Amino acid sequence: MSRPSRRSRGSVTVQDVARAAGVSAMTVSRVVNGGTNVRATTRAAVLEAIERLNYSPNSAARSLAAGEAMRIGLLYSNPSDAYLSQFLIGALAAARRAGCHLVLEACESERSDEQAEATRRFAATDVEGVILPCPLAEAAPVQAELLSADIPAVSVAIGVPPAGSLNVRIDDYGAAAAMTRYLLGLGHRRIGFIRGNPNQSASLERYRGFCAALEEAGLDVADMPVEQGYFTFRSGIIATERLLDRGDPPTAIFACNDDMAAAAVGVAHRRGMNVPQDLSIVGFDDTQLATTVWPELTTIRQPTAAMAETALNLLLAHLRALRSGETPRFEEQVLDYELVVRESSGPPPAVVSEPSRSRGRRA
Repeated sequence: MSRPSRRSRGSVTVQDVARAAGVSAMTVSRVVNGGTNVRATTRAAVLEAIERLNYSPNSAARSLAAGEAMRIGLLYSNPSDAYLSQFLIGALAAARRAGCHLVLEACESERSDEQAEATRRFAATDVEGVILPCPLAEAAPVQAELLSADIPAVSVAIGVPPAGSLNVRIDDYGAAAAMTRYLLGLGHRRIGFIRGNPNQSASLERYRGFCAALEEAGLDVADMPVEQGYFTFRSGIIATERLLDRGDPPTAIFACNDDMAAAAVGVAHRRGMNVPQDLSIVGFDDTQLATTVWPELTTIRQPTAAMAETALNLLLAHLRALRSGETPRFEEQVLDYELVVRESSGPPPAVVSEPSRSRGRRA
Protein backbone atom coordinates (compact mmCIF):
# COMPACT_ATOMS: atom_id res chain seq x y z
CA MET A 1 0.00 0.00 0.00
CA SER A 2 1.30 3.43 -0.86
CA ARG A 3 1.99 5.77 2.00
CA PRO A 4 -0.81 8.33 2.51
CA SER A 5 -0.06 11.99 1.99
CA ARG A 6 0.87 14.05 5.06
CA ARG A 7 -2.52 15.73 4.91
CA SER A 8 -5.81 14.38 3.71
CA ARG A 9 -7.60 16.20 0.93
CA GLY A 10 -10.22 17.61 3.28
CA SER A 11 -7.76 18.97 5.86
CA VAL A 12 -5.70 21.11 3.49
CA THR A 13 -6.72 24.75 3.72
CA VAL A 14 -6.46 27.72 1.39
CA GLN A 15 -3.87 29.15 3.78
CA ASP A 16 -1.72 26.04 3.32
CA VAL A 17 -1.80 26.49 -0.43
CA ALA A 18 -1.04 30.20 -0.11
CA ARG A 19 2.02 29.50 2.03
CA ALA A 20 3.27 26.81 -0.34
CA ALA A 21 2.86 29.08 -3.38
CA GLY A 22 4.18 32.20 -1.66
CA VAL A 23 1.03 34.21 -2.33
CA SER A 24 -1.95 35.52 -0.37
CA ALA A 25 -5.03 33.45 0.41
CA MET A 26 -7.03 35.83 -1.75
CA THR A 27 -4.81 35.06 -4.76
CA VAL A 28 -5.47 31.35 -4.25
CA SER A 29 -9.18 32.14 -4.15
CA ARG A 30 -8.93 34.03 -7.43
CA VAL A 31 -7.23 31.09 -9.11
CA VAL A 32 -9.75 28.62 -7.67
CA ASN A 33 -12.65 30.75 -8.91
CA GLY A 34 -11.15 31.35 -12.36
CA GLY A 35 -10.34 35.00 -11.84
CA THR A 36 -8.53 36.66 -14.75
CA ASN A 37 -6.51 39.28 -12.86
CA VAL A 38 -3.72 36.87 -11.86
CA ARG A 39 -0.30 36.73 -13.50
CA ALA A 40 0.48 33.53 -15.42
CA THR A 41 3.50 32.69 -13.27
CA THR A 42 1.48 33.22 -10.09
CA ARG A 43 -1.36 31.06 -11.38
CA ALA A 44 1.10 28.30 -12.24
CA ALA A 45 2.63 28.42 -8.75
CA VAL A 46 -0.81 28.18 -7.14
CA LEU A 47 -1.91 25.30 -9.36
CA GLU A 48 1.32 23.44 -8.61
CA ALA A 49 0.76 23.90 -4.87
CA ILE A 50 -2.83 22.69 -5.20
CA GLU A 51 -1.64 19.53 -6.95
CA ARG A 52 1.23 18.90 -4.56
CA LEU A 53 -0.90 19.33 -1.42
CA ASN A 54 -3.85 17.38 -2.84
CA TYR A 55 -6.03 20.41 -2.19
CA SER A 56 -9.75 20.29 -2.96
CA PRO A 57 -11.02 23.60 -4.34
CA ASN A 58 -14.63 22.47 -4.06
CA SER A 59 -14.50 21.88 -0.32
CA ALA A 60 -12.53 25.07 0.15
CA ALA A 61 -15.01 27.05 -1.90
CA ARG A 62 -17.77 26.13 0.52
CA SER A 63 -15.63 27.45 3.36
CA LEU A 64 -14.69 30.58 1.45
CA ALA A 65 -18.34 31.39 0.80
CA ALA A 66 -18.94 31.93 4.50
CA GLY A 67 -18.14 35.38 5.86
CA GLU A 68 -17.06 33.93 9.18
CA ALA A 69 -14.05 32.28 7.50
CA MET A 70 -12.53 35.64 6.62
CA ARG A 71 -9.48 36.88 8.48
CA ILE A 72 -9.32 40.67 8.41
CA GLY A 73 -6.24 42.48 9.62
CA LEU A 74 -6.09 45.84 11.35
CA LEU A 75 -2.65 47.47 11.27
CA TYR A 76 -2.56 50.52 13.47
CA SER A 77 -0.37 53.26 14.90
CA ASN A 78 -1.91 56.36 16.39
CA PRO A 79 -0.51 58.83 18.93
CA SER A 80 -3.98 59.45 20.37
CA ASP A 81 -4.99 56.64 22.71
CA ALA A 82 -8.51 58.06 22.95
CA TYR A 83 -9.01 58.00 19.17
CA LEU A 84 -7.48 54.54 18.81
CA SER A 85 -9.65 53.15 21.59
CA GLN A 86 -12.84 54.26 19.84
CA PHE A 87 -11.58 52.92 16.50
CA LEU A 88 -10.75 49.48 17.91
CA ILE A 89 -14.10 49.26 19.70
CA GLY A 90 -15.90 49.97 16.42
CA ALA A 91 -13.81 47.50 14.43
CA LEU A 92 -14.16 44.68 16.97
CA ALA A 93 -17.93 45.15 17.26
CA ALA A 94 -18.31 45.16 13.46
CA ALA A 95 -16.18 42.01 13.10
CA ARG A 96 -18.29 40.23 15.71
CA ARG A 97 -21.50 41.15 13.88
CA ALA A 98 -20.05 40.10 10.51
CA GLY A 99 -18.77 36.80 11.89
CA CYS A 100 -15.21 37.33 10.67
CA HIS A 101 -11.90 37.12 12.50
CA LEU A 102 -10.11 40.40 13.25
CA VAL A 103 -6.34 40.22 13.65
CA LEU A 104 -4.77 43.26 15.36
CA GLU A 105 -1.19 44.38 14.93
CA ALA A 106 0.59 47.57 16.06
CA CYS A 107 3.24 49.26 13.93
CA GLU A 108 4.57 52.16 15.97
CA SER A 109 7.76 52.93 14.05
CA GLU A 110 8.00 55.86 11.64
CA ARG A 111 11.05 54.35 9.88
CA SER A 112 10.30 53.11 6.37
CA ASP A 113 12.29 49.88 6.68
CA GLU A 114 10.63 48.95 9.99
CA GLN A 115 7.17 49.74 8.63
CA ALA A 116 7.87 47.54 5.61
CA GLU A 117 9.14 44.68 7.78
CA ALA A 118 6.16 44.89 10.14
CA THR A 119 3.77 44.80 7.19
CA ARG A 120 5.53 41.79 5.66
CA ARG A 121 5.20 39.92 8.95
CA PHE A 122 1.56 40.89 9.18
CA ALA A 123 0.87 39.77 5.60
CA ALA A 124 2.35 36.37 6.45
CA THR A 125 -0.41 35.77 9.03
CA ASP A 126 -2.83 34.90 6.19
CA VAL A 127 -5.05 37.94 6.54
CA GLU A 128 -7.21 38.36 3.45
CA GLY A 129 -7.63 42.11 3.70
CA VAL A 130 -6.37 44.93 5.92
CA ILE A 131 -7.94 47.98 7.55
CA LEU A 132 -5.51 50.91 7.69
CA PRO A 133 -6.40 53.86 9.91
CA CYS A 134 -4.14 56.90 9.68
CA PRO A 135 -1.23 57.47 9.78
CA LEU A 136 -0.39 54.04 8.31
CA ALA A 137 -3.04 54.53 5.62
CA GLU A 138 -0.68 57.07 4.07
CA ALA A 139 2.60 55.26 4.77
CA ALA A 140 4.13 54.35 1.39
CA PRO A 141 6.09 51.30 2.68
CA VAL A 142 2.92 49.79 4.14
CA GLN A 143 0.94 50.32 0.95
CA ALA A 144 3.77 48.91 -1.18
CA GLU A 145 4.10 45.73 0.89
CA LEU A 146 0.37 45.04 0.86
CA LEU A 147 0.27 45.60 -2.90
CA SER A 148 3.20 43.25 -3.36
CA ALA A 149 1.43 40.59 -1.26
CA ASP A 150 -1.78 41.16 -3.26
CA ILE A 151 -3.74 41.96 -0.10
CA PRO A 152 -6.60 44.47 -0.49
CA ALA A 153 -6.73 47.33 2.01
CA VAL A 154 -9.22 49.99 3.05
CA SER A 155 -7.91 53.30 4.32
CA VAL A 156 -9.61 55.35 7.01
CA ALA A 157 -9.48 59.12 7.65
CA ILE A 158 -7.31 60.10 4.70
CA GLY A 159 -7.92 63.75 3.88
CA VAL A 160 -7.33 63.27 0.14
CA PRO A 161 -7.63 59.57 -0.73
CA PRO A 162 -6.11 58.26 -3.97
CA ALA A 163 -8.38 57.35 -6.87
CA GLY A 164 -9.28 53.70 -7.30
CA SER A 165 -9.07 52.74 -3.66
CA LEU A 166 -11.31 51.79 -0.74
CA ASN A 167 -11.73 54.69 1.70
CA VAL A 168 -13.81 55.92 4.59
CA ARG A 169 -13.52 59.49 5.81
CA ILE A 170 -15.34 62.66 6.77
CA ASP A 171 -15.13 66.04 5.08
CA ASP A 172 -12.20 67.40 7.10
CA TYR A 173 -12.13 70.61 5.07
CA GLY A 174 -15.82 71.32 5.60
CA ALA A 175 -15.68 70.40 9.29
CA ALA A 176 -12.75 72.73 10.01
CA ALA A 177 -14.42 75.54 8.08
CA ALA A 178 -17.61 75.04 10.11
CA MET A 179 -15.70 75.24 13.40
CA THR A 180 -13.89 78.38 12.29
CA ARG A 181 -17.16 80.03 11.26
CA TYR A 182 -18.56 79.14 14.69
CA LEU A 183 -15.66 80.93 16.42
CA LEU A 184 -16.02 83.91 14.10
CA GLY A 185 -19.73 84.00 14.93
CA LEU A 186 -18.84 84.30 18.61
CA GLY A 187 -16.85 87.43 17.78
CA HIS A 188 -13.30 86.08 17.67
CA ARG A 189 -11.02 87.81 15.18
CA ARG A 190 -7.67 86.46 16.33
CA ILE A 191 -7.83 82.68 16.26
CA GLY A 192 -4.79 80.54 16.94
CA PHE A 193 -4.53 77.26 15.05
CA ILE A 194 -2.58 74.13 16.07
CA ARG A 195 -1.93 72.02 13.00
CA GLY A 196 -1.92 68.24 12.95
CA ASN A 197 0.91 65.97 11.90
CA PRO A 198 2.16 67.03 8.44
CA ASN A 199 2.44 63.38 7.35
CA GLN A 200 -1.37 63.13 7.22
CA SER A 201 -3.42 64.78 4.50
CA ALA A 202 -6.32 65.28 6.92
CA SER A 203 -4.12 67.82 8.72
CA LEU A 204 -3.76 69.84 5.54
CA GLU A 205 -7.48 69.63 4.80
CA ARG A 206 -8.36 70.96 8.25
CA TYR A 207 -5.94 73.83 7.85
CA ARG A 208 -7.37 74.59 4.41
CA GLY A 209 -10.87 74.70 5.88
CA PHE A 210 -9.67 77.06 8.62
CA CYS A 211 -8.10 79.38 6.05
CA ALA A 212 -11.15 79.30 3.75
CA ALA A 213 -13.51 80.40 6.55
CA LEU A 214 -11.20 83.25 7.52
CA GLU A 215 -11.01 84.46 3.94
CA GLU A 216 -14.81 84.30 3.69
CA ALA A 217 -14.92 86.66 6.69
CA GLY A 218 -12.52 89.08 5.00
CA LEU A 219 -9.67 88.36 7.40
CA ASP A 220 -6.01 88.01 6.48
CA VAL A 221 -4.89 84.44 7.06
CA ALA A 222 -1.29 85.58 7.39
CA ASP A 223 -2.23 87.55 10.51
CA MET A 224 -3.46 84.46 12.35
CA PRO A 225 -1.07 82.75 14.77
CA VAL A 226 -0.40 79.17 13.68
CA GLU A 227 1.78 76.54 15.36
CA GLN A 228 2.72 73.02 14.32
CA GLY A 229 1.43 70.09 16.35
CA TYR A 230 1.64 66.32 15.85
CA PHE A 231 -1.69 65.08 17.26
CA THR A 232 -0.01 64.35 20.61
CA PHE A 233 -0.78 65.88 23.99
CA ARG A 234 2.85 66.96 24.38
CA SER A 235 2.91 68.75 21.04
CA GLY A 236 -0.29 70.56 22.05
CA ILE A 237 1.42 71.88 25.18
CA ILE A 238 4.38 73.21 23.21
CA ALA A 239 2.21 74.79 20.52
CA THR A 240 -0.10 76.46 23.05
CA GLU A 241 2.82 77.90 25.01
CA ARG A 242 4.11 79.45 21.81
CA LEU A 243 0.73 80.87 20.88
CA LEU A 244 0.19 82.46 24.29
CA ASP A 245 3.74 83.83 24.47
CA ARG A 246 3.11 86.02 21.42
CA GLY A 247 2.83 89.75 21.90
CA ASP A 248 -0.76 89.68 20.65
CA PRO A 249 -2.03 86.25 21.73
CA PRO A 250 -5.21 84.74 20.27
CA THR A 251 -8.58 84.94 21.97
CA ALA A 252 -9.40 81.43 20.74
CA ILE A 253 -7.40 78.33 19.87
CA PHE A 254 -8.56 75.73 17.36
CA ALA A 255 -6.54 72.52 17.80
CA CYS A 256 -6.59 69.80 15.13
CA ASN A 257 -7.55 67.06 17.60
CA ASP A 258 -8.88 66.70 21.13
CA ASP A 259 -5.54 65.62 22.61
CA MET A 260 -3.94 68.92 21.61
CA ALA A 261 -7.03 70.88 22.64
CA ALA A 262 -6.97 69.24 26.09
CA ALA A 263 -3.31 70.17 26.35
CA ALA A 264 -4.23 73.77 25.53
CA VAL A 265 -6.79 73.77 28.35
CA GLY A 266 -4.10 72.54 30.74
CA VAL A 267 -1.68 75.28 29.70
CA ALA A 268 -4.38 77.93 30.11
CA HIS A 269 -5.20 76.72 33.63
CA ARG A 270 -1.52 76.68 34.57
CA ARG A 271 -1.25 80.31 33.49
CA GLY A 272 -4.25 81.29 35.61
CA MET A 273 -6.55 81.81 32.62
CA ASN A 274 -10.22 80.98 32.70
CA VAL A 275 -11.63 78.94 29.81
CA PRO A 276 -13.63 80.23 27.98
CA GLN A 277 -13.81 83.66 29.66
CA ASP A 278 -10.17 84.50 28.88
CA LEU A 279 -9.53 82.00 26.10
CA SER A 280 -11.81 79.78 24.03
CA ILE A 281 -10.42 76.37 23.08
CA VAL A 282 -11.94 73.94 20.59
CA GLY A 283 -10.84 70.56 19.27
CA PHE A 284 -11.57 67.89 16.69
CA ASP A 285 -12.72 64.21 16.89
CA ASP A 286 -14.97 64.18 20.00
CA THR A 287 -13.10 61.39 21.71
CA GLN A 288 -13.81 60.48 25.35
CA LEU A 289 -11.12 62.98 26.29
CA ALA A 290 -13.39 65.81 25.15
CA THR A 291 -15.75 65.19 28.05
CA THR A 292 -13.05 64.24 30.54
CA VAL A 293 -11.29 67.62 30.72
CA TRP A 294 -12.77 70.68 32.40
CA PRO A 295 -14.39 72.55 30.88
CA GLU A 296 -15.67 70.00 28.39
CA LEU A 297 -14.50 70.64 24.85
CA THR A 298 -16.40 72.14 21.99
CA THR A 299 -15.27 69.93 19.14
CA ILE A 300 -16.03 68.30 15.79
CA ARG A 301 -17.58 64.88 16.26
CA GLN A 302 -15.91 62.44 13.91
CA PRO A 303 -17.85 59.13 14.05
CA THR A 304 -14.70 57.10 14.71
CA ALA A 305 -16.34 53.81 15.68
CA ALA A 306 -18.78 54.06 12.77
CA MET A 307 -15.89 54.76 10.39
CA ALA A 308 -14.15 51.57 11.55
CA GLU A 309 -17.35 49.57 11.06
CA THR A 310 -17.94 51.07 7.63
CA ALA A 311 -14.36 50.30 6.62
CA LEU A 312 -14.70 46.65 7.64
CA ASN A 313 -17.98 46.27 5.74
CA LEU A 314 -16.53 47.89 2.62
CA LEU A 315 -13.57 45.53 2.75
CA LEU A 316 -15.76 42.47 3.28
CA ALA A 317 -17.90 43.39 0.27
CA HIS A 318 -14.74 43.84 -1.80
CA LEU A 319 -13.35 40.46 -0.73
CA ARG A 320 -16.63 38.65 -1.38
CA ALA A 321 -16.71 40.07 -4.89
CA LEU A 322 -13.21 38.76 -5.49
CA ARG A 323 -14.14 35.34 -4.13
CA SER A 324 -17.13 35.06 -6.43
CA GLY A 325 -15.06 36.00 -9.47
CA GLU A 326 -16.76 39.39 -9.88
CA THR A 327 -14.94 42.62 -10.59
CA PRO A 328 -14.87 44.42 -7.23
CA ARG A 329 -15.80 48.07 -6.97
CA PHE A 330 -13.52 50.63 -5.39
CA GLU A 331 -15.68 52.78 -3.18
CA GLU A 332 -15.37 55.78 -0.92
CA GLN A 333 -17.83 56.59 1.83
CA VAL A 334 -17.88 60.04 3.39
CA LEU A 335 -19.66 60.02 6.76
CA ASP A 336 -21.30 62.99 8.43
CA TYR A 337 -19.58 65.09 11.08
CA GLU A 338 -21.19 67.21 13.80
CA LEU A 339 -20.11 70.40 15.52
CA VAL A 340 -20.67 69.77 19.23
CA VAL A 341 -20.83 72.92 21.37
CA ARG A 342 -19.82 72.54 25.03
CA GLU A 343 -18.36 74.77 27.75
CA SER A 344 -14.86 75.47 26.39
CA SER A 345 -15.96 78.15 23.91
CA GLY A 346 -17.54 81.55 24.28
CA PRO A 347 -17.25 85.18 23.15
CA PRO A 348 -13.82 86.87 23.33
CA PRO A 349 -12.98 88.82 26.48
CA ALA A 350 -14.04 92.48 26.53
CA VAL A 351 -11.31 94.92 25.57
CA VAL A 352 -10.95 97.64 28.19
CA SER A 353 -8.27 99.81 26.64
CA GLU A 354 -10.04 100.41 23.33
CA PRO A 355 -13.54 100.31 21.88
CA SER A 356 -14.80 96.78 21.18
CA ARG A 357 -15.27 97.63 17.51
CA SER A 358 -11.50 97.84 17.12
CA ARG A 359 -11.50 94.05 17.24
CA GLY A 360 -12.99 94.13 13.76
CA ARG A 361 -16.49 93.81 12.40
CA ARG A 362 -18.21 90.53 11.60
CA ALA A 363 -18.20 89.84 7.91
